[in-house]
Parts: sequence; structure tokens; C-alpha cells
Amino acid sequence: MVRTETDRCPGVLAVHQAADGGLARVRVPGGALSAAQLDVLRIASADLGDGRLELTSRGNVQIRALRANGPRELSERLYGAGLLPSITHERVRNVLASPLTGLDQHSRYDVLPVVAAVDRELCARPRLAELPGRFLFALDDGRGDLAGVRADVAVRAVDEREALLHLGTSAVRVGWGDVPGLMVAAAEAFLDERDGEEWRIAELADGAERVLNRLGLHATEVLPTTSATIEAGQHGSALVVTVPLGTLTQEQAAVLTEHSNEIRITPWRSVVVPAAAAGQLEAVGLVTTAGSVWGGVTACAGQPKCSKALADVRADAWQVMPGMRRDGRRVHWSGCERRCGKPAGDFVDVLAVGNGYLVDGEPM
Repeated sequence: MVRTETDRCPGVLAVHQAADGGLARVRVPGGALSAAQLDVLRIASADLGDGRLELTSRGNVQIRALRANGPRELSERLYGAGLLPSITHERVRNVLASPLTGLDQHSRYDVLPVVAAVDRELCARPRLAELPGRFLFALDDGRGDLAGVRADVAVRAVDEREALLHLGTSAVRVGWGDVPGLMVAAAEAFLDERDGEEWRIAELADGAERVLNRLGLHATEVLPTTSATIEAGQHGSALVVTVPLGTLTQEQAAVLTEHSNEIRITPWRSVVVPAAAAGQLEAVGLVTTAGSVWGGVTACAGQPKCSKALADVRADAWQVMPGMRRDGRRVHWSGCERRCGKPAGDFVDVLAVGNGYLVDGEPM
């Protein structure tokens, strides 16, 4: 059986046509960018799109409003910057990592080198270009910050020698040297088991068990239920910075590149930079302390960028959020019932309905 719905996840080559023009999604495995790479993205957005950089819940970057000849020029620039190492696999390089890995005392193991190895293994196997664009890998450095991302294939560090390889809650202890090969082998096993209808391992009946069986593994561990929340502020040698509504302006991106050799994008649409840059970042509208009204607030594109949206949710969020009660929960503003970009887990659901908004199902 073949799924009739097309995989519409955008990429750099498979650009989505939105109301404001082309939408390109640039995969950034582990969320890690050099300052030079972020500058390439910033300038490309200014030259070819609307000048802004959107951060996604998978630590990737989107450029909007691309003109007709924009995708080709963009792909050439990204290739030159090392951001497009594989033409065939560019949409399937969805690899998350704990953003603070190796930077503070809560990191049991620095997983970024493993992310690079997983990415190389992924791109080296031709068949894995067939993976759905929604398939997700995740590497947690042991703190549990990625517990809620619902990855298809994930590892969580136990210590410097071992990790828990898990598919959902089914886990098996493995050595770090085996992790890259096992993660991509699990993705291949998913392709063997799917019948064309499933996008994710969770959509397969007994999917985790079937995939592990193909690998000759059996779940012997219980995945820890502990989780961690990464808030804005200083963490060890790094600073977590909130990006209001997950969108970097030209000025904000430029300041990041001027004061940071490496920038890490988090799954919560914030960034991680060296702590010394705090003053300059606040001056351009970024938030470097916990407790900001913008911490944990996200929104879809809304009008006029999306033809399906019923309201300009971003403009409305700027007006409403300072006085909105949220009880410590994340808040997501959606322009329609598709709720694009909504976070995993519990959140305040602000939904445009044409004549106003519903907040968790009740009129605003």
C-alpha cells in the first residue's frame, strides 16, 4: 500500500510555496552553526527572502519569501558554507542534540561529535534518502532535556562509556562507539517494516519491538522519566538566549555572529552562545534572563504569510502576551486548526477562529 498524501516537508531543494513566496528549511544537525555559517544564512535571507531567520522546533532554520530564482542561489550558497553536504538526503537530516551538551555540569557526555557521526552515516546510505521528512533522531546528553521531543530513534547518555538507545520507552544499553551505526540501522529497519503508510516508528503497530528485532536487540532497560527544562540565562560557560517568537532579525543575527564563534539553536527556538555576549544581545531585543514574557511563546506564520491563516497571529501575540495569564505553561498561537509548529506536551492553545481567538477552547 502506498500513502496517497505527499511528503510535503520543505527543504532547500523542495521549497514550499507559501502565500509570501518560497519557504526553505535548512537542516542543522545538532543545531550547531559556526558564526560564518549563520552569517551566510543571514545574508542569504536579506538577498533572497524577507530578511528574517525563523527557528524551528527541531533546531533548524527557515528562510521565507524566496523569489522564483531564490532556491537555486540559496542552495549554492549553502553548499559553499558546508550546510548542504548531501543533495539527496537534505530533508532527512533531522538530528537533535541537547543544546548545552559539553557546556555545563549536567552534561554526562558531549554528544555533538556523535551527532556529526550520525549525520555522516545517514548521508552515506543511499536508501535513507527515502525516509519521511518527519523522521527524527535525538541525542540527549543525559540531562533529559529531549525527553519530550518524541524522536523516532534516540539515545540518552548514561555515562562516558554507555548510552540508552530507545525507540519510545523501549531501551537497550549500548556503547557510544556503536551508537551512530545503530541509529541509522534503526532507520533502515523502519523502512523495511513500513508499508508506505507510516511517517514515524510510532505509527507502526509494535513498531519499536519490530525495529529492535531487526537489529537483533531486545529492550532490557526502562527509560528514566526524569526530564529537564532549559530556561534563558547562564548555564556553565554558556548563555541561553530567548528569541521572541523564534524569529531573528538581521540586526539580531548580525550581533550573534559578531560575538559568538558558535551558535547553537535549541528545539525551543532559543539560542546558546558564550555568556560574555549578554549586554549586546539585550540591546537588539534578545532576552538573556529567565522569566521573560517571551520565554516559551511560539506562533505559526499567520497572515499574510500563510493563505490558510485566519489572523495575523504574530502581530496579535505582540499585543496580547504582556498581559496574558499562562500559569507557567508554554503558549502557541495558531492561525488555523492545523496548529503548525505547536510544541510537544502541555501548552496554552491560542487558536484563531475568524472572529477572534479561542484559548484552550474558550473565547479569549
